[in-house]
Amino acid sequence: MPLKLSLKPGEKFVVNGAVIQNGDRRGVLLLQNKASVLREKDIMQPEEANTPARRIYFPVMMMYLDPSDVSTQYEEFVVRMTEFMSVIKNPETLKECISCSKEVMAGQYYKALTRCRNIMAYEEECLGYVHQGVSADGEANRESA
Repeated sequence: MPLKLSLKPGEKFVVNGAVIQNGDRRGVLLLQNKASVLREKDIMQPEEANTPARRIYFPVMMMYLDPSDVSTQYEEFVVRMTEFMSVIKNPETLKECISCSKEVMAGQYYKALTRCRNIMAYEEECLGYVHQGVSADGEANRESA
């Protein structure tokens, strides 16, 4: 079954490592065979890997896009996932981490990226809570009773 990509004007995407940009109109592409495809919104630049969960996503993305360097990226993934899992207590997020690791080991990188996005959402939720609850000087915001 072909993969159908509906593209916005000017939208970029990557197919097997090649960056492609849609023209000035909406477009539809049908990929008839297996290919590594990521939309612009799912592509992370190295400097954007600036949180623990993002540091997990980045090597998985690189394994997906560049299979020639899987061993180096896999080692980075293992280190980052181990660090992350050692501090997480949320059972659902831990299950996501385990599932992500299994998918990476099986070479199912696109599925693993989906799990990574869930892990990043959890992290953002936690960091958003921290940012709201702690002032710039590190003191917790408390309401007077």
